Amino acid sequence: MEVKEWSYEEMPDFTEYVEGAHVISTTGDEVGVTYIHNVEYAEINHEKLYLQILFPYTRNHPNPLCPCVVFVQGSAWLPQDVYAQIPGLTKLAERGYVVAIVQYRHSGIAPFPAQIMDAKNAVRFLRKNALKYHIDANNIFLSGDSSGGHTAMFAGIMHDETTENLYPDTSAEIKGIINYYGSTSVMADDSNPIQILHCQPDSPEGMVMGHVDLRTNPDLKKKLSVECNITSDTEVPPTLIIHGTKDRLVNCECSVILYKCLKQYKKDVQLYLLQGADHGGPEFWTQNIIDIVDQFLKEHI
Repeated sequence: MEVKEWSYEEMPDFTEYVEGAHVISTTGDEVGVTYIHNVEYAEINHEKLYLQILFPYTRNHPNPLCPCVVFVQGSAWLPQDVYAQIPGLTKLAERGYVVAIVQYRHSGIAPFPAQIMDAKNAVRFLRKNALKYHIDANNIFLSGDSSGGHTAMFAGIMHDETTENLYPDTSAEIKGIINYYGSTSVMADDSNPIQILHCQPDSPEGMVMGHVDLRTNPDLKKKLSVECNITSDTEVPPTLIIHGTKDRLVNCECSVILYKCLKQYKKDVQLYLLQGADHGGPEFWTQNIIDIVDQFLKEHI
C-alpha cells in the first residue's frame, strides 16, 4: 500500500483472512465523548470562571450540532468539585447532548445571587460560541444538583437580568430545567436534616446570603427559597425534578414543596422520587433515569 495522506474514504479496508482472528462489524454510529477542560467563560472582579465541556461524536458525524445541557455542580455554595459528576454526565452526553459543567463564584467570594448570574452568563457564553462547541443554540437547558439545582431553578425563573451581564447581546433563556435534589428551600427547620447549624451565619445558606443569621431574617430566607419567588405570572421553563426519599442533606420535602407550588400555578413540571436514595449517588445515573431525562429533553427540543 502506498504511503501518503489518506482520507478516511480513500483508505482501503484490510480484508485479508487471518486464521484465528475475530472480526467485529462496526457502523460508524458508535458514540464517543470528547472532553474539553477549563474553558474560561467569565472573569468577574479578577476571578476567572471555567466550564468543563463534553460533546458527543461518531465516525460518521464527527462534528454534529447538539442540544446542550448546562449543568451547575452542587457544593453547598462552597468551592465546587466540578469533576464530580463527569462519569454520570458522560452517559447523558452519549445520548447526543453537549454537557457543560459550570463553575460559579462560591459563597466565600460572592453572595447570592452571584451564582445565578454566573449560570446565566455561562448560558450566554455557550450560545454566543455555539458553533465552536457543537451546540444547537436554540436548544439549551439548565440543570444542576443540590445547590446547583437551586442555581438552575433561579436562573430559569429570573428573566431580563442586567446585573453582571457579560454578554448583553446574547439571550440566557433556556428550554427547560433538570433539578437533581436541589436545595431549593430553607423555610422549614428540617430543610437540611443533619445540619446542626441550619440557617445560622456559618451554615451554607447563611454564608451564601452574606454570613447572616437567617433565623432572624425571614425576608432573606424567602429570597433564597425558590417556591417563595414563584407566582402565577412567573415564566417557568418546563421542569423535571428528581430527588431521593432518604436524602439526609436536603430534605426530599423541599422538592415536593416546589413541585406542589409549580402545579398550583399550572406550570409544566414532573417529579420523580427515588425510593431509598440519599443525596446523590449511582441511583441518579442508571439507564432508567437517563432514559427519563433523555425523554424530557426530547419533549422540549
